[in-house]
Amino acid sequence: MTSSTYLNHTNLRDIWYTMIGIPGLEDAHIWLSIPIFSMYIVAVIGNTFLILLISIEHSLHEPMYFFLTMLALADIFLSTVTIPKVLAIFWFQDGSISFASCVSQMFFLHFIFVTESGILLSMAFDRYVAICYPLRYTNILTPSVIIKMGIAAVTRSFSICFPLIFLVYRLTYCGKSIIRHSYCEHMGIARLACDSIKVNIYYGLVVALFSIFLDVVLIIVSYARILCAVYRIPSQDARLKALSTCGSHVCVILLFYTPVFFSSLAHRFGGDSIPLHVHILLANLYVVLPPSLNPIIYGVKTKQIQERVVQLFSLNKVIC
Repeated sequence: MTSSTYLNHTNLRDIWYTMIGIPGLEDAHIWLSIPIFSMYIVAVIGNTFLILLISIEHSLHEPMYFFLTMLALADIFLSTVTIPKVLAIFWFQDGSISFASCVSQMFFLHFIFVTESGILLSMAFDRYVAICYPLRYTNILTPSVIIKMGIAAVTRSFSICFPLIFLVYRLTYCGKSIIRHSYCEHMGIARLACDSIKVNIYYGLVVALFSIFLDVVLIIVSYARILCAVYRIPSQDARLKALSTCGSHVCVILLFYTPVFFSSLAHRFGGDSIPLHVHILLANLYVVLPPSLNPIIYGVKTKQIQERVVQLFSLNKVIC
């Protein structure tokens, strides 16, 4: 048995990596940490507040808000899996991470990301039923159906992402210890191996096709049918009201998927024309920017949430 094979199969627990943050922007890490930390705090507080508000306000116990609760919970987890370590790198130059911890972060990052994509698809279905079958809305989207849709999103994500652990553990690692990133992701770990990673590449494409890409196609189909239904409504006011109920969800969809597709296209077709630090900076933004803006978008664009927030703060003023 070669020394590299021995390292791979016996001492993986002894492998430690060093993440260097954003390559080429090391001198700006402190400055970059300010907006990232601010967005993380907003994401945690904003989504926690949204979850608590929906939980205590019985008037918000509707399918749309149950899905929004799932989305807010996923947003908290998505940013928390990555951002604390990113800040440790930026503030304390603490980029060291064990192989097992790196793989764990990789799994939870991809697992939560795919789960959130499934939740956004469920929310698109919710809007489709609400607009195309308004009289049957509560009969179709019963609490048990909503729970099953949430479980389905989590189960699909787990089934797709769990094999990633085995795909990185099967590889041979022989000395590369620098991760040119702020957090661990599948291909970042795989590229540190000394043998072929074609299986990892192909499986990564399969995951993208049968999760993110498929979800986007189904969301587009849902909204195409929604638009067809809306434009059959004779009243212009009724059409605008129907479309306004989808406004916040469309904004969240664009905010979630646009950076992902831009990053993916840049990786595959950008070549050396797009600097590495741009890729890594964008990767940091899409795990914290959508979670920080989602509660703000729903707070601004959803009248029921606005009303409950105003009532809540007015009540607090009266009590004080």
